[in-house]
Amino acid sequence: MKDGRAFRVVLCTAGSEEEGARIAKSLVEQKLCACVNLAPGVRSFYRWEGAVQDDAEVLLIIKTTQEKLQALSDHLAEIHGYDVPEVLAIAVDQGSASYLEWLAESCAD
Repeated sequence: MKDGRAFRVVLCTAGSEEEGARIAKSLVEQKLCACVNLAPGVRSFYRWEGAVQDDAEVLLIIKTTQEKLQALSDHLAEIHGYDVPEVLAIAVDQGSASYLEWLAESCAD
């Protein structure tokens, strides 16, 4: 295992698999992340404009570096269909050395 403090897992939801795939492809193409997993079948309950909402969504699990995090967040704000897209970054404590090396290389300019 290797120290993973330079890496982040970002959670984001999208309203459909098509939108999730469009976002994922854009993030990877722009080298803002190494990988995005799409997890369909998420059901979200939240308050929006004073009412409780119940929606089907897709969860994007995005692997990136701390260095790319702000640019990733800015890009999501530009291309996402939601007024307030979810962008939650979770710090990575440790990971396999080979995976973290691949992640860093995949995000490098």
